[in-house]
Amino acid sequence: MAVNSTKEQALRDKMSALDIFERDIEEQFVRSGGKGGQNVNKVSTCVYLLHKPTGISVKCQEERSQALNRFLARRLLTEKIEREILGRKTEAQRQVEKIRRQKRRRSRRSKARMLADKHHQARKKELRRSPTSWE
Repeated sequence: MAVNSTKEQALRDKMSALDIFERDIEEQFVRSGGKGGQNVNKVSTCVYLLHKPTGISVKCQEERSQALNRFLARRLLTEKIEREILGRKTEAQRQVEKIRRQKRRRSRRSKARMLADKHHQARKKELRRSPTSWE
């Protein structure tokens, strides 16, 4: 399964825009682990990339194909370098921060307001019950 030529060209363009050159990337192939059956145990499909100038490394073993893993690893490396250069937050980082905010402890005032609303709702539901169930 080969990579689409337009996607490959887009990656090359992005790499050249960020001044990432193939000569600066050290590439190693390692045997993958985990699911995949006999194929991953026999073929070195896992790709390890090291960008020498920045010291950023990436390991990719998402697919069973070495060619596809090479493409995905380069894309990951490019995204990591872009994040470091531009200081952008990825979607994953935004999701982590959102979850952290949601799990954060509520202030006393908002907790009191929330509990008051719950008690009000409980009281409304209690008044809906039939009089026979009160006994």
